[in-house]
Amino acid sequence: MCLSMPAHVLFGHRLSSTFIAWNWSIGLELRAVYACCLCMCGCVGEVRYILPEEMQRGSVIGNVARDLGLKVTELEARRARVVAEGSSQLCELDTASGNLLISQRIDREELCAQASVCILQYQLLLEDPLQAYSIVLDIADINDNSPVFAADEIQLDLVESTVLGRRFPLESAHDPDLGSNSVREYELSPNNHFALEISTQINGNAYPELVLKKALDREAEAEHVLKINGIDGGNPVRSGSASIHIRVLDANDNVPVFSQRVYKASVPENSAIGTVIATLNATDSDEGVYGEITYSLSHLSDKMGGVIEINPLSGEVRLAGVIDYEEANTHELDVQAKDGGGQASHCKLIIDVIDVNDNKPMIEVKSASANLAEDSQPGTMVALINVYDLDTGSSGRVTCTIPDNVPFKFVSEVKNYYMLVTDGILDRELQSEYNITVTAIDAGSPSLSSVKVITIVVNDINDNHPTFTQSECNANILENQPIGTFVMKVKAVDIDDGSNAKILYEISKDTKSEVSSFLTINSDTGELFTLRLFDYEQSVHFQIKVTARDEGDPPLSTTCTVNVFIKDQNDNAPVVLYPVQTAGFIAEDMVPMEAPRGYLVSKVVAVDSDSGHNAWLSYRIIKATQPNLFIVGLHTGEIRTVRAFMEDDELKQTVVVSITDNGPQSLSATATVNVMIGDGLPVLNELFEFANESQDSDNLTLYLIIALTTVSSLLIILISGVFYFKLCRRSYVYHSTTDSLPVFPTTYLPPSFTDLSRCGTLLKDDRYDSFLTTGSWRGDFRFGSSTDTDTLKQRSAAYQKNTLRHARAGAPLPCYVLK
Repeated sequence: MCLSMPAHVLFGHRLSSTFIAWNWSIGLELRAVYACCLCMCGCVGEVRYILPEEMQRGSVIGNVARDLGLKVTELEARRARVVAEGSSQLCELDTASGNLLISQRIDREELCAQASVCILQYQLLLEDPLQAYSIVLDIADINDNSPVFAADEIQLDLVESTVLGRRFPLESAHDPDLGSNSVREYELSPNNHFALEISTQINGNAYPELVLKKALDREAEAEHVLKINGIDGGNPVRSGSASIHIRVLDANDNVPVFSQRVYKASVPENSAIGTVIATLNATDSDEGVYGEITYSLSHLSDKMGGVIEINPLSGEVRLAGVIDYEEANTHELDVQAKDGGGQASHCKLIIDVIDVNDNKPMIEVKSASANLAEDSQPGTMVALINVYDLDTGSSGRVTCTIPDNVPFKFVSEVKNYYMLVTDGILDRELQSEYNITVTAIDAGSPSLSSVKVITIVVNDINDNHPTFTQSECNANILENQPIGTFVMKVKAVDIDDGSNAKILYEISKDTKSEVSSFLTINSDTGELFTLRLFDYEQSVHFQIKVTARDEGDPPLSTTCTVNVFIKDQNDNAPVVLYPVQTAGFIAEDMVPMEAPRGYLVSKVVAVDSDSGHNAWLSYRIIKATQPNLFIVGLHTGEIRTVRAFMEDDELKQTVVVSITDNGPQSLSATATVNVMIGDGLPVLNELFEFANESQDSDNLTLYLIIALTTVSSLLIILISGVFYFKLCRRSYVYHSTTDSLPVFPTTYLPPSFTDLSRCGTLLKDDRYDSFLTTGSWRGDFRFGSSTDTDTLKQRSAAYQKNTLRHARAGAPLPCYVLK
């Protein structure tokens, strides 16, 4: 009830026009008292201030914090601000003091024209939590405008027969100010024929009338020039003047008369140009030129000058421009009807503008957070939006929505204000930016809508571990490579952003201490390099772990396993095991004088500690006492006779054999074999290989068939053996039926060699548990209990590890057999 009472009721008496024309100090006192009254009445949520127009920028309107019972410190902390709905921002809030200040020039006449009450509505908004208070500014008029006549010169034509006391209405002076500041009186320059009197229209407006006090005599004085002054009631007084030029004519004793003193009409806003609003009608009883009436509009403002026009002959009032309900919903026009003799009368035309839904809803973002952390909790406020519509009624009711497929929603606790808050879990890696379309639709027919896009960027947090492209990878490197040799590059990716996605690489602490110093890693690129020389004969495989750690806070990491396999190089020359090559002594082999062609004389046994092709050995005779007497097996090293011995052959023969490996750059060694030819030695059939030459020639076809059969049989045996070892995984022993086969003496083995069963590879560790010669005299072998003849497996490092485990688990000691 306190808010609805006018100011003069609050003070207990009606304010006179003299009291309304206060000075600024009185205005401050009235404003403060009025604000106190509002607070005493307990009207929470709204404060009203009365202030005069044309105050200086920066002037204090009132202390909002004190009048609303708020703490000044709350204003800055809660981002308090003053906002206007649909009007310009004429004031601002000083959050440091709580004062409401003038920010722009306030002209009451420009804002409210001549309305009796000029009210400006503002909202005081506070966030966290959101609160809104209504601020009402009642703009009081001051005397800042002088009265102005529509024309500087008023033309009147009066007949000389005009009766005394006849009144001639004059156009009143227009003063945009109100109350006592508007026109209060008129003064007429001294003369003998006319006096000035004030009349009041039915709407309460005063206008001057020229009254004839003395009869006119055209022959004595045909023209009269007077001056009229319009004086307002302001302090100080302002005035405006116009000249009155009176011509004395022959008698025209009737004035135009309107059919109505007040005409009312209505027109929808935005009606087409040329639409007829009303037709005015005035009559004059005179005839001829004195009865011809012309219509015109008086006191037409600049805004209405291009909007309303009147036909001077027919009196039709039409639209000449766009008429807008939101600018003014009512227009009052003064219409003058003047006859040919200069006689005129006036009427009032009131035009009501009908509102139509011609304004789209307005969307204003009052506060917005452009960046949002992806770990923000549901309900976090992102933006504060004000939505309003300048139309009235259902056309001004607005509904605001956003799409359903975004993790946000609207919360409205204050009319026309919407808080955009999070409504789900955000994940930058799934979507890093949201363009939220805000749609406002009014309830008009047809409805109008507005769209505004709010862009929200989701900021990254370190919530994703780095991920290796492979959790386990293999690398191969040749032995004897220099320190700093590139091994491989590991790659990890992190789907986070910025520093959270920057990855640093390091050797994991989980790597065995003796292995961690083998390689170094570039922390930025993940490239692995050697820190030492590798020897395949010492180690064929090792394993390290690489950790990828991002630079987030806290950092996250992932580990991958790198298997490094050392590849063999041909860096070891063949070593001759038999015959033993010692300084000053070379063993001699005895051969019977009766030995036939193809008889086995001796066998050169050599090994190569390399692996694979690098350990494949070839034997060639490079020097002999008699060149055509002996031949050596290319791959077996067996020395056999080429022909039978003759009496003139030397009894002591020396053969020098070259042993060459199969590396890219082959390495070689030589072995010297001493052969003694003796009589009386038995010829052993087991050492005889070739049959009769004539028989061989005759049975060539048979040999081919036998060879093909043998190859096929060996293939079948090989396949069976593979399946056998795969399924049974047991060692076997082939028992020779010949007990007299010579056993290769262990004394011929150098102390650094322990195994000959790895395709010629010799290693100094204990990974091998058996010994096997590289060739055969008759193809009969005696294997150790743990000997494995699968040469494919023997070449792999993994198989060597398996063999090592068997050997250390208690496998039988190796045996060395030579037949």
